[in-house]
Amino acid sequence: MDPTIARVRDLLRQASAVAALTGAGISAESGIPTFRGPGGIWRTYRAENLATPEAFAKDPKLVWEWYNFRRGVIAGVEPNAGHRALAELERRKESFGLITQNVDGLHDRAGSRNLLKVHGDIWTLRCTVCASERSDMSAALPELPPNCACGGMERPGVVWFGEGLPEQIWINAQRAVLHAQVLLVIGTSAVVYPAAGLAALAKRSGAVLVEINIADTPVSAQADYSLRGPAAEILPELLKPKMQ
Repeated sequence: MDPTIARVRDLLRQASAVAALTGAGISAESGIPTFRGPGGIWRTYRAENLATPEAFAKDPKLVWEWYNFRRGVIAGVEPNAGHRALAELERRKESFGLITQNVDGLHDRAGSRNLLKVHGDIWTLRCTVCASERSDMSAALPELPPNCACGGMERPGVVWFGEGLPEQIWINAQRAVLHAQVLLVIGTSAVVYPAAGLAALAKRSGAVLVEINIADTPVSAQADYSLRGPAAEILPELLKPKMQ
């Protein structure tokens, strides 16, 4: 057995308070492609040029066509063993907080309940007039842009470039990290702030920082343990019973 896996397994077993931060890597293992980059996956638009308040104000139908496309892609995949392991870890721990940068809802579908979605949820629709929110799990919305019961136009319930994170969710995410004895940083490039700053916050508060990723990231130098490989393989290993 990899001695680092064994050590982190023991740490998780002993800790009463654990937090996890997940990024796009864990969803990529389920088959969700990267939507960024010029011309790669959706027409000839860059995600950064569509996921902004300015783009929505200019052409809400175009932005919604992109999000409708994304909803269809996400609806066609399933949570992987990494998602399910985090849900199981939550069930085992007295205190567990799962902070995710992902908007795809795969953690929900895997059974996680104590979720802090710092970048929002693609399945949530928010009215631009009355600000009410509703959930719609349809793979494709029939009318674009969709409308609220009040008659106002709805937008995706995600955080766009140039927007702040949801205040209370961000406060709760910081609290979860400050309270944790172990922070798992999983499948995130650690370059999107402010979420990427949670690793440094954990270190300052005395938590053990464990990175799980297929490659080095800016977090690697801070990590107490770096586990290289897919989350869907490593996370289930960390939950296995202790060998006698």
